[in-house]
Parts: sequence; structure tokens; C-alpha cells
Amino acid sequence: MRIVYGLLLAVTAVAAIRRPPLGLDLYRPVPEENPLTPGKIALGRQLFDERRLSRDGTLSCASCHDPKRAFTDGRTVAHGVGGELGTRNVPALLNRAWGSSFFWDGRATTLEQQALEPILNRRELAMTPDGVVALARSPRYRLQFQHAFGTEATLLDVGRALASYVRTIVAGGSPYDRFLAGDPHALSDAPRRGLALFRGKAGCISCHAGPLLSDEQFHNTGVAFRLGASADEGRARVTHVDADRGAFKTPTLREVARTAPYMHDGSIATLEEVIDYYDSGGHRNPGLDGRLRPLSLTSPEKADLVALLRSLGGVVTEGR
Repeated sequence: MRIVYGLLLAVTAVAAIRRPPLGLDLYRPVPEENPLTPGKIALGRQLFDERRLSRDGTLSCASCHDPKRAFTDGRTVAHGVGGELGTRNVPALLNRAWGSSFFWDGRATTLEQQALEPILNRRELAMTPDGVVALARSPRYRLQFQHAFGTEATLLDVGRALASYVRTIVAGGSPYDRFLAGDPHALSDAPRRGLALFRGKAGCISCHAGPLLSDEQFHNTGVAFRLGASADEGRARVTHVDADRGAFKTPTLREVARTAPYMHDGSIATLEEVIDYYDSGGHRNPGLDGRLRPLSLTSPEKADLVALLRSLGGVVTEGR
């Protein structure tokens, strides 16, 4: 009887977690050591909004990853406690359950690791490990952690809870997705022409492919070398390989009309300027990705590409 009851609870828990929207793989990857449960998701959602996870109690994860902005913040670079400025633009936390590496330079290999780093980073929430654990074991959270994990809370459990919530943040069901699924009326003429350019002359699909509209790889597109600024080492900071200097992970294009400014440093303000940059072939440097070249796009073609990018906005859901 207990076994049957346990199975019923497991089935109910899985059913409470919504299937991904149109355009995404139906299988949502979840690590065996951190299975997705409603209890963990609910706890992670609370922690995501918890300002006491910052050193001075003023910021939370949601301060930089605002659901109203497709989980970005609209700023050039991240703002931490005490007005501390980061060095990179806040990436959109969309469809990260399917991600293979995290941060612009890929320095985190799991969502659990990614979730903790901003909390402990002195330029972001600037919390101490002991402070995080003390909050998790406080009367506000103690019973929830025990219910979710079966033990007294640890620092790793905080990362597991936050990662569980982030895995539920999904974006799909856009006009683009409906068009690919067979609805011929989902896209008007301009984004259809933009899609042909995306796949052909502009070559965007070579990096922005698949359900994530990202290859999850790292490319030197010349942005780190623009305007004679000191180049951000990018992926090379992690790999210590010179060929990775100035290379950054391909961002998703989902909800891209709502995630300005663009690029790893937030240096490009509009989608039109992004198209202009790639049309120019990128800023030349020794490690520039060989696929970048001047495209000679016409003004109408650029407008069609922007129309396609705007069609990538759909439905963003979280928490289930």
C-alpha cells in the first residue's frame, strides 16, 4: 500500500510540472542527483526573489533577471550591491534546462553551479557561504528545505533549489514556432523573407540553430575588440587557450526583442544595430570566426531580418 501511495505521489508531482511549449524538445533534461519536484521548484522560486541572499539585503536574483524583461535587466552590464558594476551583460535565463554550459564564458557546467556563483560573487550579491546557509536554516526556510531535500539545508541545496526553479523558465510558442509546426499564416511576408535570409544569405542559422536558437558554442565575433577597447578574454579566461580569446557563448534569440541591449558587453542597443554589425562582417581581429564576412544586405533585407527576430517572441512561463 505504501509503495502504491508513493507511486501516486510521484505521478502527481510529475503531472504538476508542465510540458515545454511548442518549439522545444518535450524531454527536459534533469540531473539524476537533483530530480525536479514541485517542492524544490516552489522553494527555488522563493529564493530567486529573496533579497536577503545579498550582503546588504537590497538585491535578489530577480533584480537582474526580471521576468517582465524575459529574465534580463535592460542594462548594459550587471549592477551589484553597493552600485558595484559587473563587466558583462546579463544573459536571458530562458530554456536553460537544455543548456550545456553557463555564463558568457561557459565557466559553469551545471545550473546548480551557475545558480550559486552570482550570490557569492563580490560584484553581484556578495554574500558569504555561511550567510547563505544561515538563511536557508532560518525559521523562514528550514522546514521547506527539510521537506524538499530530506535533510538540514546546505549551500549545495540552495543551488539545487534555485536550479530546479530555473529549469522551469521556458520560452516558446512564438509565431516562428507555429510557422515551423505547419501553420502557414503564423508569419507574414516580411518575417518569411527574413527566415530565408536567416537560413541563407545572412547565415545566422550556422550559430543560432535548433530549439534553443543557439548552438551553445563559443565564437569570436569581434565584439570584444570594438572601438579599440581592452579585449575581454572571454572563453580563454576559462580554457587558457589563446584561440578562445574574445570568444563568447552564442546567446539564444528567443524573446530577443525584449532583451536589449545586446552582446556580451551590452554595447549594441537595438536589433537594427545588431544586423548592421554583422552585415559589416564584424570587427577584424586574429581570432575572428571564419564564418563572419561582409554580407552586403540591402535596407529591405535588414528590415526583414529584424521582422523575423521580432517573431521569436512567444510565451514565457516559469514555476511549473
